[in-house]
Amino acid sequence: MIRDYPQNERPRERFIQNGPQSLSNHELLAIVLGTGTKEESVLQLANRLLSKFEGLRFLKDATLEELTAIKGIGTAKAIHVLAAAEIGRRIATHIQDDRYVIRSPEDGAKYLMNDMRFLSQEHFVCLYLNTKNQVVHKQTIFIGSLNASIVHPREVFKEAVRRSSASIICLHNHPSGDPSPSREDIEVTKRLAECGKIIGIELLDHLIIGENKFVSLKEKGYV
Repeated sequence: MIRDYPQNERPRERFIQNGPQSLSNHELLAIVLGTGTKEESVLQLANRLLSKFEGLRFLKDATLEELTAIKGIGTAKAIHVLAAAEIGRRIATHIQDDRYVIRSPEDGAKYLMNDMRFLSQEHFVCLYLNTKNQVVHKQTIFIGSLNASIVHPREVFKEAVRRSSASIICLHNHPSGDPSPSREDIEVTKRLAECGKIIGIELLDHLIIGENKFVSLKEKGYV
């Protein structure tokens, strides 16, 4: 029984003390389920449920019939799980509808200008876009002086493949405030554009951010 667990190992107590982000998937699911059975604790039941569906990814698509077919999961518990999954789905849909859309170099620069213009080191950042040109993910790939041997296409496009991105936009800042492209900037851009063509994920642009101004290497003809 869950009451047999030490206080600092009980999901609800840990939720209160450390917040939801401190809990594992099976601990969060245990809170949704509420109780276990005579044979196993709610934590064990949650673990078994996740194992059955190979994690949250497939659990979110489970049906009421599939859940209630599992020993220890009655209609009430199944409804709790499905309701929690539906709330998560609606939140994700709402976020997706509000995603930032990039239609021009100005849109891309505006998205990160205030974050990057005052940085004391160069940051190379990638924006991963879907087919609607919505930003689905942002990731800092490298911090330091830009160099074609360091900003490797593998690191840039690995995340693009993982996110099923249709295209990417790269940005980096010039701490001097002058966004004029260097030879290294141009070399990196050409290399990324060539790799993108090979794997089918287009490099839409490479933006250099300066002091409240930017340069689009696509507009310069390097993409």
